[in-house]
Amino acid sequence: MAKVAVIVTAAGAGQRFGGQVKKPFAQIDSRPIFIRCVELFLSRPDVCQTILTVAPDDFDVVKEKYAANIMFMGLQLVQGGAERFESVRAALAQVDPAAELVCVHDAVRPYVQEAWIDAVFAEAAKSGAAILAAPLTGTIKRVSEALLIEQTVPRRGLYEAQTPQVFRRELLVRAYAELPNDFRPTDDASVVERTGHQVKVVIADRRNVKITTPADMDLAAVLLKQLPRKAKGPAPRGPFEEAQW
Repeated sequence: MAKVAVIVTAAGAGQRFGGQVKKPFAQIDSRPIFIRCVELFLSRPDVCQTILTVAPDDFDVVKEKYAANIMFMGLQLVQGGAERFESVRAALAQVDPAAELVCVHDAVRPYVQEAWIDAVFAEAAKSGAAILAAPLTGTIKRVSEALLIEQTVPRRGLYEAQTPQVFRRELLVRAYAELPNDFRPTDDASVVERTGHQVKVVIADRRNVKITTPADMDLAAVLLKQLPRKAKGPAPRGPFEEAQW
């Protein structure tokens, strides 16, 4: 079983989300989104390290407000950068050398199914690079700044990249080290693609929602009610509930 270091990225500004609370710290059913994301990986025997990146101006607040959660979860806090790729690069410098794989996950995708995580971990261990992605199902239009349709784009072979994205540690570290100063990647797969290493897609679906706008919170609340439980009866108390006093 390959050992995995998990990087959960919560350093984004969340400009599209709006409001006074950045989206990773917004709450679904009275629990922060980023906590739900971290919990996806907590009890996995293949995870040897979990890193949470936060913006520099949030670092002290998160460290103090969520001190008990950080302790219970064994989280390592890392100051991120202005852009996502800068946060991942900072976290990579702190990854345990014992980790064979590095998993990068958005702190605003709280509903990844365990089977998807199993599958993307297994594929990355085999091929060196794998991501979750969902096929596009709607009719895709290329639209101008004036909101006029310029082109109907054939959707065959088009997928929406999701997270987790998982890579061999040495591959991802090298890919980031070789990143040009003028390249601004929006995901880690595009960083690895530049090296010529092929990235395998593991198919997920749109339930792996990324919470980007307030409307996504409504969808997330519905998904929460539909999630299957591992066992019948009341759910066990997680670190977030245990940490409240």
